[in-house]
Amino acid sequence: MATPHIAANPGDFADTVLMPGDPLRAKHIAETYLAKPVLVNDVRGMLGYTGEYRGRRLSVMGSGMGVPSISIYAHELYTQFNVKNIVRIGSCGSIRDEVKVRDIVIGMGAGTDSLVNRVRLNHYDFAAIADYDLLEPVVNAARRRETRYHVGALFTTDLFYAADPGLTERLSAHGVKAVEMEAAGLYGVAAACGGKALALCTVSDHLLSGERLSPEERRTSFNDMVEIALEAAVSF
Repeated sequence: MATPHIAANPGDFADTVLMPGDPLRAKHIAETYLAKPVLVNDVRGMLGYTGEYRGRRLSVMGSGMGVPSISIYAHELYTQFNVKNIVRIGSCGSIRDEVKVRDIVIGMGAGTDSLVNRVRLNHYDFAAIADYDLLEPVVNAARRRETRYHVGALFTTDLFYAADPGLTERLSAHGVKAVEMEAAGLYGVAAACGGKALALCTVSDHLLSGERLSPEERRTSFNDMVEIALEAAVSF
């Protein structure tokens, strides 16, 4: 049944949903890669589509920006629409020299400055990690394509404009690959709802060098990441 944020019917979503942050990126992916894509949600402009890829039924829908936004959509997809797997396909900012713009970072785990996962566990730490059943096929797909990719820790922040100027250096010193705004929240919702989740991100900004992609490039040129996610998703 429809929820306050998703005006869809039972069965409208496939069991696997790819979630870019930008709903227009969801539209681009659906129209470029899916056979017979059908618009299944447009509440608040958060576009969602279901179609087929290599004979497998798949969905793609925007998540919006930040932990609260992706948490709402992921919770409703898992609990109301029988979605089993959510793969975030987003952007991130590199904080390490070896992680270049357009490289892909596969988030094995995600630290965060958000309190949402601590609230779930009465303020104890929560290990926000990806589901291995999703992680392994994505890594294998990236390896087959000979794409530049990195597997490791992300850091999910609530603040796009950082308030702590020394945080980037400390995160990098602890081996964190990149900073983004959704992964830890998605992993927490998946754990709470019994779903599976993975975040993979294309580096759109390099926080050390200052190199960055334009908004249009972010929307339409993350093809390697999208194709890796699609290739892996047919085996979930």
